[in-house]
Amino acid sequence: MKIVVPGEILVDKPVRMADSYIENGNTYSEVVGLFHETEMRLVALEGAYLPMDEDYVVGVVEEVKFAGYNVEINSPYSAFLSTKDTRFQFEMGDVLFAKVKGVDEVKNVNLFDARKLQGGEIVQISPVKVPRVIGKKSSMLNMLIDATKSEIYVGKNGRMWIKGGDSSLAARSILKIEKEAHMSGLTDRMKDFLQKESGGNNKV
Repeated sequence: MKIVVPGEILVDKPVRMADSYIENGNTYSEVVGLFHETEMRLVALEGAYLPMDEDYVVGVVEEVKFAGYNVEINSPYSAFLSTKDTRFQFEMGDVLFAKVKGVDEVKNVNLFDARKLQGGEIVQISPVKVPRVIGKKSSMLNMLIDATKSEIYVGKNGRMWIKGGDSSLAARSILKIEKEAHMSGLTDRMKDFLQKESGGNNKV
């Protein structure tokens, strides 16, 4: 596994993979990312959020309409939440947690199953780092919640909503995960970090 930059050669033969391009019989990276040589897989370390069906997102209401709400979701594409698809009423600036219902061919994004998130704070990271915050079978996220006693809602769009408990430690931990996402042994480092920062009072 190695870190690659845009234009760096990945393999000296044409191989189709995400975030790469083929030129003169070679395959090159289009992004800053991690290249797994044995698996022939490239994982982008930076990039915009591109909505997909069933994604959960943390969004901010940017316009109230008669039929629903335009929602900013940290993406090149705005989303729409119909009043028929939520039991909550929202105002401009409200923060919500919702699921992507569908994305059409011109990238109109529709949301549903929305709930209002009141109070709390938002931490924003690169969307491509979100899987590291969640971890395998939500292991990293559960460790953060157990150690900080905070409510944490994770959006695939790179936004985390945190409330209660040691929310400052939760926010610092998420930013640390983002910064060190490409390094091995992340889980053990985070375990040590949480134990130390919580004064050893919380069993991690």
